[in-house]
Amino acid sequence: MAGNARIVVGVSGSLSGLAALHRAVEEARRRDALLVPVLAWHPVGGEFAYRSRPCPPLLAVWEQAARKRLDTAFEQCFGGYPADLRIHPVLVRDEQPGHALVQIADQDGDVLVVGTGRQGRLARLFHGAVSRYCLAHARCAVTAVPPSELLDALDLAARDGEPMTLPARWTRTADAA
Repeated sequence: MAGNARIVVGVSGSLSGLAALHRAVEEARRRDALLVPVLAWHPVGGEFAYRSRPCPPLLAVWEQAARKRLDTAFEQCFGGYPADLRIHPVLVRDEQPGHALVQIADQDGDVLVVGTGRQGRLARLFHGAVSRYCLAHARCAVTAVPPSELLDALDLAARDGEPMTLPARWTRTADAA
């Protein structure tokens, strides 16, 4: 499916976003598609505040920080940008990441990959709005990547204030090392 196939992925730097980035890279390799990682950013305080007191030097700093967040996500996941993929990173100045992603993933054959955020009733009130927006408004296929079990284990350990016990499948035994 080479050619103009694209895998568009929302990048935020969150653990769910990193899981989505992993899935998008796998999909881009499988389809021999162009990977389009998208990071939506906006000025500190929002667009309204910036328009009332514009400062182009600060705007350049914020855009550079957004670029660094995108680079850091690839660094954390893969040690840098994978050399075996065609990648076209995109920074978008938009306060609504879901809207930006849907606008970019607009070609025939595009696949949009997003993290679903945390699970649970209370968490859904504060997280997952981007994935819900994309699922409701995208004109292409959407892959919603759920958080890993490890994220749930980390949350539980943080709430309890106790050291985290990893399930056996996530640990290495002495004879396997």
